[in-house]
Amino acid sequence: MAAGGRRRRPLRYQSLAALVEDSQWPFLFLVSDFSYGADDYDGEGNEEQKGPPEGSETMPYIDESPTMSPQLSARSQGGGDSISPTPPEGLAPGVEAGKGLEMRKLVLSGFLASEEIYINQLEALLLPMKPLKATATTSQPVLTIQQIETIFYKIQDIYEIHKEFYDNLCPKVQQWDSQVTMGHLFQKLASQLGVYKAFVDNYKVALETAEKCSQSNNQFQKISEELKVKGPKDSKDSHTSVTMEALLYKPIDRVTRSTLVLHDLLKHTPVDHPDYPLLQDALRISQNFLSSINEDIDPRRTAVTTPKGETRQLVKDGFLVEVSEGSRKLRHVFLFTDVLLCAKLKKTSAGKHQQYDCKWYIPLADLVFPSPEESEASPHVHPFPDHELEDMKMKISALKSEIQKEKANKGQSRAIERLKKKMFENEFLLLLNSPSIPFRIHNRNGKSYLFLLSSDYERSEWREAIQKLQKKDLQAFVLSSVELQVLTGSCFKLRTVHNIPVTSNKDDDESPGLYGFLHVIVHSAKGFKQSANLYCTLEVDSFGYFVSKAKTRVFRDTTEPKWDEEFEIELEGSQSLRILCYEKCYDKTKVNKDNNEIVDKIMGKGQIQLDPQTVETKNWHTDVIEMNGIKVEFSMKFTSRDMSLKRTPSKKQTGVFGVKISVVTKRERSKVPYIVRQCVEEVEKRGIEEVGIYRISGVATDIQALKAVFDANNKDILLMLSDMDINAIAGTLKLYFRELPEPLLTDRLYPAFMEGIALSDPAAKENCMMHLLRSLPDPNLITFLFLLEHLKRVAEKEPVNKMSLHNLATVFGPTLLRPSEVESKAHLTSAADIWSHDVMAQVQVLLYYLQHPPISFAELKRNTLYFSTDV
Repeated sequence: MAAGGRRRRPLRYQSLAALVEDSQWPFLFLVSDFSYGADDYDGEGNEEQKGPPEGSETMPYIDESPTMSPQLSARSQGGGDSISPTPPEGLAPGVEAGKGLEMRKLVLSGFLASEEIYINQLEALLLPMKPLKATATTSQPVLTIQQIETIFYKIQDIYEIHKEFYDNLCPKVQQWDSQVTMGHLFQKLASQLGVYKAFVDNYKVALETAEKCSQSNNQFQKISEELKVKGPKDSKDSHTSVTMEALLYKPIDRVTRSTLVLHDLLKHTPVDHPDYPLLQDALRISQNFLSSINEDIDPRRTAVTTPKGETRQLVKDGFLVEVSEGSRKLRHVFLFTDVLLCAKLKKTSAGKHQQYDCKWYIPLADLVFPSPEESEASPHVHPFPDHELEDMKMKISALKSEIQKEKANKGQSRAIERLKKKMFENEFLLLLNSPSIPFRIHNRNGKSYLFLLSSDYERSEWREAIQKLQKKDLQAFVLSSVELQVLTGSCFKLRTVHNIPVTSNKDDDESPGLYGFLHVIVHSAKGFKQSANLYCTLEVDSFGYFVSKAKTRVFRDTTEPKWDEEFEIELEGSQSLRILCYEKCYDKTKVNKDNNEIVDKIMGKGQIQLDPQTVETKNWHTDVIEMNGIKVEFSMKFTSRDMSLKRTPSKKQTGVFGVKISVVTKRERSKVPYIVRQCVEEVEKRGIEEVGIYRISGVATDIQALKAVFDANNKDILLMLSDMDINAIAGTLKLYFRELPEPLLTDRLYPAFMEGIALSDPAAKENCMMHLLRSLPDPNLITFLFLLEHLKRVAEKEPVNKMSLHNLATVFGPTLLRPSEVESKAHLTSAADIWSHDVMAQVQVLLYYLQHPPISFAELKRNTLYFSTDV
């Protein structure tokens, strides 16, 4: 007997309608051959179940939200004789081409059947529109023409698009042969997604209008509460009653479904099939469209009915790190329409049905967010040392490379599984220990709970979702043990996030992300209702969590800020860019006691996918991101890591950028280049306490202006430095070292530095690393020691500026050691390899010297070390 009372039987579908009536099973095929999901670990990272849960529960749950048809909901609750969504024997993903084409037919058949249901739903929605329009011009209208057009906006267009698509696809599936082509139909469908954008933008207003009209007009209320949806052909049920609100959600749900099907079809379409490029194009358009849709739409899913007859819907769920009893625990948090529930997976023996264990819940009527000044200081949670987090990243990258090599050499699947499991363990630890942004919630009847998040973006998303639900008339309540058991029992089926967000849970054919530099210009913003002090921050994802990379100036007292600021952001396998718009708070009393930072107000936030095809061009790509009514205009272009590794010598030797350090110091008659001394002095004067100094990008246009002034040896350098944003000055110093024609620690000694840092014996390592410093030319050595002492002084202010020695080594290591183009060609393999091995070693070299007691130039030159053979 399968979990939840389901009996398993072979699939014998008599019609397309039957295929969908029991389960939307073609949508449930996407289960990777090997994956470690959240189900394999409890909240503390202890391994639990070794194999997948029995039966269909391993599959991602996709329902016909927001309200299931009666027969589906009855069957899902009562057991019945439902079919397990298991593909027929011998048709698993990844088999030979013939069976792959057979899978195409199965996927298409299921999609066609669900398309029939969707068209029937749209027809049901359109049915009352004509009579309502007819009465609108009479003396007793039910609704006005404007109200009708708002509620039914674009439904007719969507219906016609899908009816034409269905009529063209149906004969192709019914008269199936292996050469049938239908990619052009999906491509055309994807090209018409613009109509969905218009529908989505109007969706909220349509719902609000329908709700207001229902409250003020009994006739319309009756119509909207019982719309009749025609059953599919060969179905026992001729009609099903559905609410207008439920039907209005269907188009939003449908776009996601179409994208899932395209993903499935591509998996089972041979690369040389004429459909392959067309399906690829359709998937690209669909994914870009999905990522551009305003995230304001709530995913509406039917939840359970409590014994009191209330219906709850799951609005949002996800994995969060909770601080509990002084340690970090990974929790799965579920936000329902009236309650927030924090859970973890129960430990179960292999093969048993997995369930969640409720740790605590708060009715939303009792949930409050303490203001920063009200919240008590958080319990002591030891922050994870930066170097240990970086070590995890290094291990993950090395394991990734090993897995790729094993696959390329067609290695044993058991060895690959073992490597994947190790990678998951490291990624899990990184996910658990990297978040640091506090998110506190409080039960007005007592206890506070503290989560740690990676980004202000997530904190804002959770807060907004909860506050939106709290605007409704909510009642406080206490769940009985039975009610709590039923609610927690529904979580496994209803969850929208199935796996811990780590790369080892992704399919092999998913994008590995971008490695290199993303150039972003933040132009301007519009849509603010009143003047404010405004700025934007930019975040990109790295190793499953988001990192803040750049921050614009604060544009004071305006409704239309015009920044026009360019940033260069390093990407490490990144797939998304986020822009957050803030109002700057200057009130020093509003300090968050959890992290001692003044809390600025988020005005808007948005996210876009970094599509390699769009980004990887030489030209700037301009776009607008919409966030809560605010529009931010920005441009971006991408430089791959292998291009960005090049050190290009300057053609004119009169300047300082791209000119050998020995030439510059000789010309200036100085020991340390003037540009290095001036930038260091300015940072120590007014930037040493700046949060993220050297990590947060400066404005590229400011950096280029400073570069030009230093190159020209302009008399106004000091005046310009005193007026310039401190992050731009820090960026200019980094750029100087990055553009040296050879690294500060030289190409000649680079292999020896790589070997020295890998030595295990501390005495041998010390001997070698000091000897290598002595082998540097004097201008290089003196400049390096000068910079070393400066970076140590910056790290002394870590409690304020959040820049540890390890953070600084991560920023400056590749800048000071990365070989010039001729040298680096010998070391280049893949972008990920470069990042995982060479860059990590470069960071370790600089960190070694940063952690070393003070090194004196005179002492270094005077001492004759034991290790004295030539390098």
